[in-house]
Amino acid sequence: MSAVDIPNQFSLDVNGLTALKRQVRENSPGAIKAASQQFEALFLQMVLKSMREATPQDGMFDSDQSRMYQSLMDQQLAQVLTAKGGGTGLAALIEKQLSRPGVDPQSLDTLPNGLPFNPPPRAYGLPGNPPPIPLPQGGIGNISPPSADAVPPAAREFVNRVWTHAYEASKATGIPAHFMVAQAALETGWGKSEPRFADGRPSYNLFGVKAGKNWNGAVVEANATEYVNGVAQKQVEHFRAYASYAESFRDYANLLNSSPRYAGVVGSRDASVFARGLQQAGYATDPMYAAKLERIISGNTLRQSLSS
Repeated sequence: MSAVDIPNQFSLDVNGLTALKRQVRENSPGAIKAASQQFEALFLQMVLKSMREATPQDGMFDSDQSRMYQSLMDQQLAQVLTAKGGGTGLAALIEKQLSRPGVDPQSLDTLPNGLPFNPPPRAYGLPGNPPPIPLPQGGIGNISPPSADAVPPAAREFVNRVWTHAYEASKATGIPAHFMVAQAALETGWGKSEPRFADGRPSYNLFGVKAGKNWNGAVVEANATEYVNGVAQKQVEHFRAYASYAESFRDYANLLNSSPRYAGVVGSRDASVFARGLQQAGYATDPMYAAKLERIISGNTLRQSLSS
């Protein structure tokens, strides 16, 4: 594969990126130019993704499938804008820097701001992990960075309420704290619909953990949506009740650590592996559970709530 072919590939083609790195190490000017464009394409794709997440997505034609194809289109659009539309000028700046004599080719493994290229998901707030990638002040061109004011106050309050407990559970499971906050948000609608007793008292059950025959603690009844053969059905379920959110997170961590079926989930630091591992282990019957969880983990609401 020649360097001139690479800009026409899919924007996040891992094999193409690997080929670019190899050719840059061979001091190929064409590869340096293509690699610079890939860096800029990734940046533009993150900008477009943030913009999508900052706008309402509850129209009659919105669905998980439409959002998936929208994401794929945005990824390719970022590539086209960079390779054929001139981009933002970032690619030219990177190309100039990489073309200087004595530049270490390993610099391809980091973005201009020092963060890793194609970085793994971060555990927000944990030692040794950088904060979320910020958009430049004022945005790019006509694109402005999402405002923290766009984040619902209830979501920000929910994250602040449970973050300390998620941090402790992260130390017990090896799972990034923000992954668990995202799952709690999915299960409870950002704290709005946790199971409650008949008198209105909270159950503090953030993860929809049901009260099986081995549960000796308090129990609360609540309506739940379960999927049978892919069809959603409303039914009354019995859930575990706790004395606090801290207890809820501890029980959740113990559930993952003690059950062999979650062995592939414990210690996972990749959002996709975490979300799909939970679904494959049978944590929820919703066939779109993993996709919904991944979207919250990488979404603007959680990111802005954590950074505010």
